[in-house]
Amino acid sequence: MNINLIHFDTSVGVKKPRTMLKSSIDSCPFCDVEHLTDIIDTDGDIIFLKNKYVVVEGSDQFVIIEGSECHSDMPRYSKEKMRRLIRFGLKHWKNLLDSGKYEDVLFFKNYGELSGGTIRHPHMQLVGFPKLNRDLLFDPIELHGEIIFESDGVEINISTTPRVGFGEINIIPPAGNFIDSKSLDTFADFIQIGIDYLTKHFRKDLSSYNIFFYHRENSEGIDQIYAKLIPRFATSPYFVGYNIHFVPNNVKTLAEEIRQIYFS
Repeated sequence: MNINLIHFDTSVGVKKPRTMLKSSIDSCPFCDVEHLTDIIDTDGDIIFLKNKYVVVEGSDQFVIIEGSECHSDMPRYSKEKMRRLIRFGLKHWKNLLDSGKYEDVLFFKNYGELSGGTIRHPHMQLVGFPKLNRDLLFDPIELHGEIIFESDGVEINISTTPRVGFGEINIIPPAGNFIDSKSLDTFADFIQIGIDYLTKHFRKDLSSYNIFFYHRENSEGIDQIYAKLIPRFATSPYFVGYNIHFVPNNVKTLAEEIRQIYFS
């Protein structure tokens, strides 16, 4: 079977607190900083720690708590805070990738009830897999698209070969700039702009999204990173049942709208 088939520990999954739903009575574990364990690193109120609930068997799971404000999110962060957060995340992602322990390390964010996450408090996750077919994780063509804007070598585009369907925003910094480069500030700025657009302009009722980070060596052997922002709503049955990806016919319109709102 040409897929990565991984076991999920349901006995651990049922113990996880669930604060994503407004009706939840669970308390937020990320607000209770005094009782957090296995903290690895901090930057102000940004915390990197081991995930207490390892539901993905055979993996090492980690969490980046984005800050102390439970009901905030990326569009509300200062530019300085957003840049520190992305640099902090990329640093630890690279450290895990360079450790030699993993075939690959996934780096992503779930936000909102339809994102697949359980905790409302803004956070990102890193999951290291000692065994994984990394060639099946994504297709680089999914990161191509209608260019919205470029600055400091960083491109932001709307996907013309989307992974799922509608409104997927890709952000691509120059190759080789994994940690120390001015372009990473622009990379962080564009991620913040993309999330702001999706949650405020793309669809008025949109309250969920994912961010997925990817990496690959380019043809010259230089590491290239990407970020894909995917708005989340009820997923099309064409995709769920038959793996049919829709390409929306308003890609150029969306690109122009983002250009006018943020880059004019």
